Amino acid sequence: MTRRSFLAAPALAALPALAAPPVEDDLTITAVRIVRTRPKNPVPAYEPAPGSWSTHGVEVANPVSIYPKYKPSRSLFRPDPNSPDVGSFVVEIETDKGLKGYGRGGPAGAPIVRGHLTKLLLGENALDIERIWDILWRSTLSYGRKGVVVNAISAVDVALWDIAGKAWGLPVWRLLGGRIHERVPAYCTGNDFEQHAEFGYTRLKIALPHGPADGREGMRKNIETVRRAREAVGPEGDVMVDCWMALTERYTLELAEAVEPFDVYWLEECLPPDDYEGFGRLREKIQSTRIVTGEHVYTRYGFRQLLEAEGAEIWQPDVKWCGGLTELRRIAAMAAAHDIPVIPHSGGAEDGIHFIYATPNSPWAEMFMPAPGGPAEVYERYEQDHNLTRGPEGIYRQPSNEPGIGWNFVPAGEV
Repeated sequence: MTRRSFLAAPALAALPALAAPPVEDDLTITAVRIVRTRPKNPVPAYEPAPGSWSTHGVEVANPVSIYPKYKPSRSLFRPDPNSPDVGSFVVEIETDKGLKGYGRGGPAGAPIVRGHLTKLLLGENALDIERIWDILWRSTLSYGRKGVVVNAISAVDVALWDIAGKAWGLPVWRLLGGRIHERVPAYCTGNDFEQHAEFGYTRLKIALPHGPADGREGMRKNIETVRRAREAVGPEGDVMVDCWMALTERYTLELAEAVEPFDVYWLEECLPPDDYEGFGRLREKIQSTRIVTGEHVYTRYGFRQLLEAEGAEIWQPDVKWCGGLTELRRIAAMAAAHDIPVIPHSGGAEDGIHFIYATPNSPWAEMFMPAPGGPAEVYERYEQDHNLTRGPEGIYRQPSNEPGIGWNFVPAGEV
């Protein structure tokens, strides 16, 4: 060994191992499929405890709850979640080198993928993610821009990021810029407060049970629900309220005043999602809590309207609905320029957590727990599958370190 090579060796040894180069610079898309999935490691089936909120068989304030027929539960008016045409879905994108990527999309996006996007994707280089997003967006402008079409684009985009991570041998959070948080503080959504607090969550988000059609009695029940959540999490924890597009401006003002003694951290999606000006008026009038929204706002153009109306103190895009990881990054950059935090809806899922982990203005992850009443294995596996740890802020979430997204499912045949 020469003196020069001897001196260089320690420095080289100290460098982190470099990722392997991609399988190929050109990964041509050869197939696009809508697939069924099954968990990698299924947990035992069980009957949830009676009255469990997590079963979704309970009343929640919603846009249709002004009609008594649909008040008892959201399942009475929402699409069949198992329908291949109107439910949420998973897309599989295959390349000529054998790599496959998977992405989840929002309701009713699958027919758009089959009937339109597939022909645009075949033959493209799967690593040209920005180019593909732009092609899909421009090709659907005449009938898309939000809703079902963007749900479809979102799934495709996430699948392409999954492929890119696998091609480079890196988790997606590395491709997004690398680690910002050592671990991400998480909050839990749902009205099984005691279960969530006992598990270790110190931040709870409730689903508001009642809306304007339920009158004074409904308001009393809402206040009692918020009180129970505050009691479960204690004075040092955080309580948020999800209103799911169900309220009016007047009702929201009354609700904010009524729950002020319980130190609510935010009121979420109080109005129909396109009422940007209404959200702006609420922000101006309500000082006791934060007004937040964004779950049903689509692409950077929707969030630009929300920004112009000063309609939300925190933005809540969903990666499966807003345009995928590519568009979510653009939304977050616009928010960062105005000191607005981005806390994605369902951000603790396998795809969204990569974005949060790598984004400076994305501080928390939203989680959901399995319904109470199951065997211990169910909750142990929940903890393991989501890389959960505990600390001063309660529960923390970390993304997978596997190449790509690190999905907790495997494909189980084409739909």
